[in-house]
Amino acid sequence: MPYMVTASKAGIPDGMKAARKITVHVRGDLLERAQKASRAGVSETVRKGLELLAASEAYDQLLKMRGKLKFSIDLDELRKDRDR
Repeated sequence: MPYMVTASKAGIPDGMKAARKITVHVRGDLLERAQKASRAGVSETVRKGLELLAASEAYDQLLKMRGKLKFSIDLDELRKDRDR
């Protein structure tokens, strides 16, 4: 088996934890629809799906906070600053 150099072995921080190889059993039609939507191969489609699922927890927590936080931000001032 050839030696494989990864970013972490080369001393390049990639910001990712160690990858895991998994076996997933999914219906063929579901995978085909997901791949069509993601316009990607199997691995990238599964990665995108897992990232979206993980992010949904953060979205749910943000929605629970809706209306409970008060901001002292003047939107007109922010817009003026953006135009500079």
